Amino acid sequence: MSDQYIPLNTLPLGQKARVKELTSDGTARRRMLDLGLIRDTVVEALLKSPAGDPVAYDIRGAVIALRSEEAQKILVETAGSEA
Repeated sequence: MSDQYIPLNTLPLGQKARVKELTSDGTARRRMLDLGLIRDTVVEALLKSPAGDPVAYDIRGAVIALRSEEAQKILVETAGSEA
């Protein structure tokens, strides 16, 4: 894991990032891949629920809500790097 990669659940609202690595496995990994979370996909954090979890993300034009425990297993590179 690179120092420049952060877990998706720490991405501030309104900021974009590029997916770099999935650390989940099994059916959880398959679900993330099915949602389009493959390397270099641009993801934007859009909205946070009133309780703070889940968070809505723009992934390839679709708005997808992910819980923090799922999003922490998706490592992204922030916009300052290239997104």
